[in-house]
Amino acid sequence: MISVNNLSLYFGGQDVFSNISFMINKGDKIGLVGKNGAGKSTLLNLLSGNLTPNDGNISAANGLVIGYLTQDLDFEDGRTVIEEAKTAFNYLNEIKKRLKIVNNQIKERTDYESQSYLDLITESHDLGERFRMAGGDDIQSEISQILTGLGFTQYDFNRQTHEFSGGWRMRVELAKILLKKPDILLLDEPTNHLDIESIIWLEQWLKKVSGAIVLVSHDRVFLDSISNRTIEVAFSKINDYKAKYSKYLELREDRIEKQIQAKKNQDKYIAETKVLIDKFRAKKNKAAFAQSLITKLSKLEIIQVEKEDIGRMQFRFPPAPHSGKLSLMVKDASKSYADLDVLKNINLEIVKGEKIAFVGKNGEGKTTLAKMIVDEVEYSGIIKLGHQVKLGYYAQNQADFLDNDLTILQTIENAVTEHTTSNVRTILGSFLFSNDDVSKKIKVLSGGERARVALCKLLLEPYNLLVMDEPTNHLDITSKELLKKALSDYDGSLIVVSHDREFLQGLTDKVYEFKNQNIKEYYGDINAFLAERKFENFKQLEASQKDQKIVPKNKSGKKENFLDKKNKNRKINQLKKEIVKLERKINSISDVLKKKDEDLSDPIKFKNLSDDKDFFKVYEDEIKKLKALENDWTLKNEELEKLI
Repeated sequence: MISVNNLSLYFGGQDVFSNISFMINKGDKIGLVGKNGAGKSTLLNLLSGNLTPNDGNISAANGLVIGYLTQDLDFEDGRTVIEEAKTAFNYLNEIKKRLKIVNNQIKERTDYESQSYLDLITESHDLGERFRMAGGDDIQSEISQILTGLGFTQYDFNRQTHEFSGGWRMRVELAKILLKKPDILLLDEPTNHLDIESIIWLEQWLKKVSGAIVLVSHDRVFLDSISNRTIEVAFSKINDYKAKYSKYLELREDRIEKQIQAKKNQDKYIAETKVLIDKFRAKKNKAAFAQSLITKLSKLEIIQVEKEDIGRMQFRFPPAPHSGKLSLMVKDASKSYADLDVLKNINLEIVKGEKIAFVGKNGEGKTTLAKMIVDEVEYSGIIKLGHQVKLGYYAQNQADFLDNDLTILQTIENAVTEHTTSNVRTILGSFLFSNDDVSKKIKVLSGGERARVALCKLLLEPYNLLVMDEPTNHLDITSKELLKKALSDYDGSLIVVSHDREFLQGLTDKVYEFKNQNIKEYYGDINAFLAERKFENFKQLEASQKDQKIVPKNKSGKKENFLDKKNKNRKINQLKKEIVKLERKINSISDVLKKKDEDLSDPIKFKNLSDDKDFFKVYEDEIKKLKALENDWTLKNEELEKLI
């Protein structure tokens, strides 16, 4: 599909890639890994054609369709979510237009035996097949399926895209790419703006993709679930492993051990050669021999060991200053945006040294509560810090607050306070910024490097309560592991908002689940939360967290007489039974449609189904029946809400 041949790329005399070669074949699910700044996003830009190499070339099959999700996108306003999603099928309109022209020409022709007539028949067949394979007969259903999977509700479909945050608009772009069904998917950190449920849905979707995938992700579980091949970027080279991510880690350790031994042997050889050069350089009859040794050393490719860099990256948070027993108290805190209630009457307490996690779907209020705690948004109720509590905050987009025109060194020097006990260069060195790196401007750094600078700033001041909102976004896997260790060793209190399953494992004492404008407390880490909810995995959590409306309490204050109350209870019970029956029917039809969707995604089964004239009619009827049942379910629930 794509062949990379002897590719080299350099900026300002510095090699990004040096003479790399590899193939991307159909069915390859490649995890692209490496430390922040190694060149992973750059390689995706090269594969997409957005960047041209200095040497070598990238060749692709004719007509190859590439879908590329970048970390930074330019969004256009003026369309609803559903309208924006439909733009993914603009190419189908062209096919449909051409098919109409061809079919009209066929109708007008009478030279049935001519080659040109046969060519038109062939073109009509090919266009029709392309249209059907691309989902032209069922665009609406497919759009709905993908948007829903990515977390959008039916209500969201008709909202303007500018009403959504950057993270949700990124989901729209991801939906458009998935809808196009490209031959190759290039995905750069697709999980950064997804909640856990949507990540799991995306995992399942990508597993069924028949084409190729090249994926940059720092979510270890996500990466391991999808990949069947791993390409590591390190020191301007690549190391290609025909293995999924977890197996790659084992193979990599073995390679590094051999690399270390080879480095030792090379160092020994260089030292011995230098001794010979010094010995023979001054002797006239041996000068030529000495020069040949010098030439030999100059051509020697020095072995580099990546593990040396990893070993140097170590950091820990400053000891938490002394404070009272209670770190934070939240009482009856609520937050609304216009007519939209986000959180209602939230109550929680965090004691000194306690570590808690905020989990739940996007839009349920996790980030909102974090911002309320750090006093970034207005709210009603009481939020109070404990005695002598000093609050540190790491926002989702913390790296965006850095000054692009400053260097790394200037950024950290400007943030130095009287509490900073270490030398600035020492602190930067612990984050793998050393020597010439510290002179780089913020604007040339990768997303992961910017995140490391932002984290570095946080370490300059001692805090006894840290609020961290998605701190692992953009961080490479090694950096995430080190951050997790630093937070585990941290002796202050911690609130962490995260969708990273592995990161949360073993980190927290409590989990707060955000749902229906409120929170629910669970003791333990994320695994304990799942066990208590009796969920085997997050798939079950996804199924349980369908949109539910808040049932308002009776605020009239009037007492109901016995008869009225009895009749109302009878009606309530009747409605509940009817709702249960409707849910069973909805689930039954949904299962049937799901099976049919799976069959339609299989090219062989699709062809057989297409031959059945009644199949798509029955399929459409079932979709209509499902929508009718869902509408009925909504009406019954609304009626129930009025009675309760």
